[in-house]
Amino acid sequence: MPDADSVAEGKKYGLDTPQKTEGYFLKGSCHLDWGMQDRLSRVFSPKSGKTVMLAFDHGYIMGPTTGLERIDLTIVPLLEYADCIMCTRGVLRSVVPPTYNKPVSLRYSAGSTILNDLNNECIMDIEEAVRLNASLLAVMVAIGDKKFEGLTIRNLTETIDLGMRHGIPTLGVTAVGKELVRDARYLSMASRVCAENGAHVIKTYFCSEGFEKVTASVPVPIVIAGGKKLPEPDALKMAYMAIDQGAAGVDMGRNVCQAECPVSMLKAIRAVVHDGEKPEKAYEMYQTLKSESK
Repeated sequence: MPDADSVAEGKKYGLDTPQKTEGYFLKGSCHLDWGMQDRLSRVFSPKSGKTVMLAFDHGYIMGPTTGLERIDLTIVPLLEYADCIMCTRGVLRSVVPPTYNKPVSLRYSAGSTILNDLNNECIMDIEEAVRLNASLLAVMVAIGDKKFEGLTIRNLTETIDLGMRHGIPTLGVTAVGKELVRDARYLSMASRVCAENGAHVIKTYFCSEGFEKVTASVPVPIVIAGGKKLPEPDALKMAYMAIDQGAAGVDMGRNVCQAECPVSMLKAIRAVVHDGEKPEKAYEMYQTLKSESK
């Protein structure tokens, strides 16, 4: 029989204080399962609501891109400064140390290369993504491609269905064909189509006019692709403008690894994305860090 003092009068159970129910910080994600929100919370900072992703999956269609010939030498030193890494399973297993504990945006679709017609892709086995502990499943979607639009949208929907069963969100990556223009009208349509089909995050390009239309018309977070190498001040300005106009982060590769000082560039990008630093100040930061690293 328990002691009498275990039911002492006045013992507090907090019955007058309702259990706190927190909302979820990420756009369009409040109704997702716990596991999916947990993975997204690793990709996006709960403090800033933003992410700085480091992309080095270019080789799956382009081979050894400049700056990515020796990923062990050029990318591994950058890992600690990235919020999330975007790469293929081959590079992940062969080069990336698992001790960094970085969330992985896994390149989940693959197919034709730059030597052929792009966008003819398939997707991998979901169990492979589970084995690799992926936090996002990245699938390319070619809106407007007369040959492969339907195929890539089916890849996206199948990935979303499989990911939902295993608690892994899907990143819809909008591709731009040779005949399509990277303007707000196209990017908003392509991004919205991905979201309407269930993608939890969208990766698309930045456009200098009307980008706020793209972010406003899509109900899930948008992360911008870095694209081709730009001068460092221009890359920082693009990142700032994208965040200022509603983007939830950047996913840059060549604008980091092909910079004169990649670590300094990644730190400067982080200042823009997470701290709201103006591009001019971020570039000054980059130059200071670069000189200190010599």
